[in-house]
Amino acid sequence: MTLRHIRIFLAVCENDNNITRAAESLFLAQPAVSFAVKELEEYYGVKLFDRIGRRLYLTEAGKRFREYAVHITALFDDMEKGLRDWDTFGILRIGASVTIGSQFLPSYVEVYDALNPGVDIRVLVGPSEQLGSKLMDNKLDFALIEGEAHEPSLVAEEYMEDALAVICSTKGPSDRGQVVSMEEFKKQRFLLREPGSGTREVFDHAMQAAGCHVIPSWECMSTTALVNAVIHGLGITVLPQRMIIGPEEHGLVQAFSAEGLDLRRKFRIVYHKDKFLTGSARTFLELCRNFEMDYPMLKYNGLY
Repeated sequence: MTLRHIRIFLAVCENDNNITRAAESLFLAQPAVSFAVKELEEYYGVKLFDRIGRRLYLTEAGKRFREYAVHITALFDDMEKGLRDWDTFGILRIGASVTIGSQFLPSYVEVYDALNPGVDIRVLVGPSEQLGSKLMDNKLDFALIEGEAHEPSLVAEEYMEDALAVICSTKGPSDRGQVVSMEEFKKQRFLLREPGSGTREVFDHAMQAAGCHVIPSWECMSTTALVNAVIHGLGITVLPQRMIIGPEEHGLVQAFSAEGLDLRRKFRIVYHKDKFLTGSARTFLELCRNFEMDYPMLKYNGLY
């Protein structure tokens, strides 16, 4: 018994139990339709139609079979539509590190959704380490991160340049735009993102390259909390440059730098080397690569 048999049976039912009309609707010969119905009856060992005179009538078994047949063909049609059009109507699982997820990803998704309204986009924003684990477990299709991809099975492609900025209270310890010595910089009270975040990883690597190491007084996942702590004079912090534009323009904080400290970094697209990227995923990634050229990037002001 095949799906073909079921469709032929339903065609007979839909044509008032008439073999000839069913054959015409299916573009089949009448004997082929009659034989398919006979094969079904032999397979299940029941009569699906009573043959009275020159007409066919559904038996009780035939009526029950028709209920199953309608349900089965509907499920099959849904499966066909869902899988054949997966790139148009499927699910896209995206991971993003905190900075990208809070500042850039909303703009990416807004534009993508306008161009591809049928795709169900599901987002996880979290530390880069967590996203790497999710990629390894195939719980994300790809991720956009600020840090490095540490798993050898993950492919990492640089797609955008960014930089971190050091900020302090408007009351000091440094003036806006001042360049301080590394010795003076190390003496400050540091309020930093948590270990495992891309921002923290870039800062730690930059300090290591400068031959220095600091122990933070605060570690926090929230950019807002760190900026507020700086505003209250509790220490200095290092955050993405774009994310401190708003507070700096409002005169809440001021940026300075340390001599010899390179805080440039790259944003990366990361996915498993064995992951098949659907057309919808490839389209989203292409949008990310070209976003700064094609669309104006909104300035992040935040709530401080």
